[in-house]
Amino acid sequence: MRHSPLILHDAFAFPGGGEKVAQCLAELTGGILWTAQFNAQAFPEGFFKDRPPMDMRARERHPDLARWSETACFWRTFAEFPAIAPPYAVFSGSLAPLAHKRITGKKILYCHTPPRILYDQRDFYLRGKPPMKRQAYAAFLWAFERAYARAARAMDVIVANSQNVAHRLGSFLQLDSVVVPPPVRTADFSWIAQEDFYLSTARVDRLKRVEVIAEAFLGMPEKRLVIVSGGSELEKVRAMCAEAPNIEVRGWVSPEDLRRLTGTCLATIYIPRDEDFGISPVESMAAGKPVIGVAEGGLLETVREGSTGILLRANPDAGDVARAVAQMTPELALSMRPACEARAKRFDEAAFREKMAKVIADVTS
Repeated sequence: MRHSPLILHDAFAFPGGGEKVAQCLAELTGGILWTAQFNAQAFPEGFFKDRPPMDMRARERHPDLARWSETACFWRTFAEFPAIAPPYAVFSGSLAPLAHKRITGKKILYCHTPPRILYDQRDFYLRGKPPMKRQAYAAFLWAFERAYARAARAMDVIVANSQNVAHRLGSFLQLDSVVVPPPVRTADFSWIAQEDFYLSTARVDRLKRVEVIAEAFLGMPEKRLVIVSGGSELEKVRAMCAEAPNIEVRGWVSPEDLRRLTGTCLATIYIPRDEDFGISPVESMAAGKPVIGVAEGGLLETVREGSTGILLRANPDAGDVARAVAQMTPELALSMRPACEARAKRFDEAAFREKMAKVIADVTS
């Protein structure tokens, strides 16, 4: 283990974009995956290529702390990481870098984003806390921000997953970074057919605005919507759509079902708040399906207005979504297929591997 690289990722709770990046990094480097918490049942067979992550079982080690704050629990777990001297370590996530003091050797941060809860979305999250807990939580975030900044500045190189994230690193932390978009297995997605439904694949949480998409389709009973993925707002969205026969809320689906739904929908809808990068729109384009997105964050770097999709104004409402759905006719969607497929190839996994291999070679040479 001493002579193997380490890949540290916050947690493996579901097969999301960050988890795919960490797995790809482990495969690329032959490194050992470490994580604070691993839910093996949430991952399809073969996801880790028979090399599952080393699970530090943070919640079991610090149950009292986990009940108060999972973030604090994972922070402490990484801060207690066993002292080790690998040739280099790659940190993926917001909490894994807090193990930096325990690891010698070169350190690389693959930054999905500086934690939104500490910077641009701090007030948004604090408003969601009960007033009696707000002051204590604000103090915790103050300490977390300083610990994260120290960890980021201890890295030998920082890789940002988009120009958007590189800008945040410069703005919030005055740190330079190299941009390497995350890996997308474009070969896994292909055009199958064109059926009469629109697809939402975003995680169902407060930053993804899935409830805005649902609200739009509640006012369009003649249009069909399928919502996949899970998250903290899933039950809220289920309740919103309970009486709507044109909206199907499926929650998490298998990779096979996701590929089939993506390959058969008319178009996908993805309108998160200032998304870091956004792998789902690239998967949609790989399947020849245009994206109804939003002119914010990483989508400005992936989706081309009028060519591979429609970009709504920043902070869109249900009316904006409804107008874009009306504009995205079957004929228009089909005409965008060639441009979508060509655009997706720019973000293929092979490009990620080539660029990250060069970053690692430059740091370790």
